[in-house]
Amino acid sequence: MKSKRAPRKRSTHDRGSGPSESMEDYLECIHRLSEPMGFTCVSDIATALELNRPSVSLMTKRLSDLGFLSHERYRGISLTEKGRRLAEDIAERHAMLTELFELIGLDPAQYHDDIEGIEHHLSGDVYGRFLDLVRHLRTHPVP
Repeated sequence: MKSKRAPRKRSTHDRGSGPSESMEDYLECIHRLSEPMGFTCVSDIATALELNRPSVSLMTKRLSDLGFLSHERYRGISLTEKGRRLAEDIAERHAMLTELFELIGLDPAQYHDDIEGIEHHLSGDVYGRFLDLVRHLRTHPVP
């Protein structure tokens, strides 16, 4: 008789019922695209994420239903306060990882996919320790 194993977590910390990596990627993208005017559109998101418009429409509807977006048909997509907070958190993690990679001598452009993956799996404690490391490396660079 085979023993049943618990399903593996996607990361070492439990994401619970929070947004998926894909949802976080959308929110990060929408945040970046909507900065100049406060809103964006499905076409711009599709282009930025290299996805088709129907897929983007479905995800933006889902994110809207979860309270992360305000989506008015034919008017545009904007982040709610809840969505903005999460998008800014993701952007901060991304910026910190980019700087960390630079400080340890890795080209962030070359390791962009790694940064994109890691940013979704940092617990608060790990993020805090990495941030401490970045602060230390700013004043004590790696030779």
